[in-house]
Amino acid sequence: MRNPYSEIFRAPGTKGFATAAFIARLPIAMAPIGIVAMLSQTHGEYWLAGAVSATYALVNAVLSPQVSRLVDRLGQSRIAVPTTLISVLSFATLIVVANQHWPVWTLFLSALLAAAMPSIPALVRARWTEIFRNRPELNTAFAFESAADELVYVTGASLSVGLSAALFPEAGMVVSTLLLALGSAAFLLQRSTEPPVRPAEHGANASAIHLRPVQIITFSLIFVGATFATTEVTTVAITKALGQPEAASLVIGVYALGSFVLGIIVGALSLKTPLQRQLAIAVAVIALTTLPLLFADTVPTLALAVFVSGVAISPTFITAFGLIERHVPPAMLTEGVTWVTTGIGIGMALGSFAAGWMVDAFGPQSGFWVSVASGAIALATVLAGQCRLTTDECDVGRGEAVMAAE
Repeated sequence: MRNPYSEIFRAPGTKGFATAAFIARLPIAMAPIGIVAMLSQTHGEYWLAGAVSATYALVNAVLSPQVSRLVDRLGQSRIAVPTTLISVLSFATLIVVANQHWPVWTLFLSALLAAAMPSIPALVRARWTEIFRNRPELNTAFAFESAADELVYVTGASLSVGLSAALFPEAGMVVSTLLLALGSAAFLLQRSTEPPVRPAEHGANASAIHLRPVQIITFSLIFVGATFATTEVTTVAITKALGQPEAASLVIGVYALGSFVLGIIVGALSLKTPLQRQLAIAVAVIALTTLPLLFADTVPTLALAVFVSGVAISPTFITAFGLIERHVPPAMLTEGVTWVTTGIGIGMALGSFAAGWMVDAFGPQSGFWVSVASGAIALATVLAGQCRLTTDECDVGRGEAVMAAE
């Protein structure tokens, strides 16, 4: 039996940029929870830790599509190099600010500037698309990247929390910043696989967010992202309350382990179920599996509940990116893909803040109520948008009319 994943890596340069991209995007998982772990120890207040983390994630979610639009127009190296440099320097400043207990406003300013970090998942998917455009291997490549995202989440979040708990509060953020600098440099130096700048097509001057399918997917993933952040913050709080703070690293790692394995399997299969239905099923599983989290009051039961709640994450990503590739014009692909990660980033920002407030106000366990509510809203959004995600006929709406007019 042929391995579809080995096929995609036969193309020249794919192994190199895929490896570098994996390292460069580890900070996506490490930075938000690393900020929480760092500030909760240096300042002792979860609301502050959650608010600073939310500032970084929310601003990054807002800036990323704009950065990606510039990438589509001017090229990856020309835009990603300066924005990455700004992000690395700002993260370094944040670490110093936290360690030296400078005024609180400097924490927020550093986090805001660090949010200039470009979307590595979008950049790497644009390279895969350039290589396998209109070929079946592209779906396998997208599945691989979704599984890689999950592996990033498994290793990144748990590594960040583990380093902060075992060494010193800033350890997770120090490693995250180094990986961002080294991984991004290795990725951007591989110019042979960088997509060429394409001339603007008819209607390409508008934003991809004007497309109704992009709106539906982005909005639903805001609430999917909220479940991620809520699980991270609440897990850190519960394990600390149980007197086992070091267990947070293991529990957070388990969260995405099942999803990683399932994502690899799904990517190797040729499923006949329409993508929009696959998305609805995956989000339904996410919503339903938030309920057991409310009853996890020991580390073993917490790990089990978190593991179950994470199994549908990768399938959700695979189908979401597949739908984006189907509905977004090629000249706007980087931005379109970025809106998916933007939705997740916004959700993580809001979820981190909401969970931190719930933990401070009502106790560690109460943070999971944010997950339950978020899962329900995400499912309702995907179900309501099934028609828009199904056929081109259903795509005709005000957003598409604007695109056509331009």
